[in-house]
Amino acid sequence: MYRFLFNALLKRLDPEFAHSLGVLAIRVMRWIDLVPPNPPSETVRVAGIEFRNRIGIAAGFDKNAKLVYELGLLGFGHVEIGTVTALAQPGNPKPRLFRLPNHRALINRMGFNNDGADAVAERLASLRKLEQKRRLRRAMKLPVIGVNIGKSKVVELTEAASDYAYSAEKLAPFADYLAVNVSSPNTPGLRDLQQVEVLRPILEVVIERSLGKPVFVKIAPDLADEDVIAVAQLAVKVGLSGVIATNTTISRDEVSGLHADETGGLSGPPVRARSLELLKLLRQSLPESMAIISVGGIETAEDVAERIELGADLVQGYTGFVYYGPMWAEKLTKA
Repeated sequence: MYRFLFNALLKRLDPEFAHSLGVLAIRVMRWIDLVPPNPPSETVRVAGIEFRNRIGIAAGFDKNAKLVYELGLLGFGHVEIGTVTALAQPGNPKPRLFRLPNHRALINRMGFNNDGADAVAERLASLRKLEQKRRLRRAMKLPVIGVNIGKSKVVELTEAASDYAYSAEKLAPFADYLAVNVSSPNTPGLRDLQQVEVLRPILEVVIERSLGKPVFVKIAPDLADEDVIAVAQLAVKVGLSGVIATNTTISRDEVSGLHADETGGLSGPPVRARSLELLKLLRQSLPESMAIISVGGIETAEDVAERIELGADLVQGYTGFVYYGPMWAEKLTKA
């Protein structure tokens, strides 16, 4: 049914407007109790956290922590919110989200549009209080909440560490883990922060403000292999819990046709091959005790099984959720 609706209606709408409709639909499903119970699955312990399953929604879908509970009801074992910046910002001008349906892919240049660390922290605090209140009646259990943090656009690169530190301090009390995003292609200069000499003080200050919560770094698929190895070595030295691989790509080698020449980050199946390459490289470069969250081109249960077999501890998706619909995570979990 969803595939029919997508082909007949949703793909004709502006993608960002369609996303807003999807968010509304998820809320309505919860209000009228149309969301099925989570399918039974084996829990898995990663980075000291117990996850109800290995499937997560990647950062970018729920930027402001407004759908955490609902996404958990749809079968996601963890929800990575954000990217959240210290300062609220509107993001880039519209249009900034594009579908490439022939490739089941997306291009986005959203630009970290979000409500800012203060507002998101308040929202998460309220959500945690509600969870505790309802848990007494056994009526609410949230999925694992990851908080993805990035640099505010107006902050100079030289001040990036203090900007990340502010967000970490505000958000760590309500997060299960933090993810340091230095790999989005849509904030000018951000990817320069993946250079190890610049990245180290950022990671160190986030770890310092994390209240002992696990900290991950999210990297770009466009990094050269030697740079990926350098980031992995740094992750070990500073004591990260793991690496999230990968973000979107600026490469257009795998796509053509409508919207393929739009600037921004490409996601979906065209990123799959490079995501697999980096998963293998990271698993060889990191100790078994350090976790890898694999992202990029995951669509089926077979894709999930392949990532786990190659050494991923968890997987995340976003584009697959857009193309396959609200029951996507549940189907992957059942399989």
